[in-house]
Amino acid sequence: MIIYNVTTNIHESVHDQWMIWMQHKHIPEILATGKFSSARMVRVLIEEEMGGVTYSVQYITDSKETLERYYQEDAPTFREEGVKLFGDKMLAFRTELELISDH
Repeated sequence: MIIYNVTTNIHESVHDQWMIWMQHKHIPEILATGKFSSARMVRVLIEEEMGGVTYSVQYITDSKETLERYYQEDAPTFREEGVKLFGDKMLAFRTELELISDH
């Protein structure tokens, strides 16, 4: 199992708009690609010096190959939409994780 983790710091001035977009449009649309089985959104509990609020969204997929297909077929459109809507009020970075074991 592969976890595609997107960590985002969002400026307070657009926080509420971003949260609605994430929960009601962005995450559901990413899940609708069929490339992820689930997603979990969590708040990062560390205050950043730059301000804003930081969240992590973890999308679960079956393989690195499926994630690569997402990058090629879907990711550019989703990333462009976020930049168009929130510009420099949103800073995101992505991490790929491989599940080793559950306990």
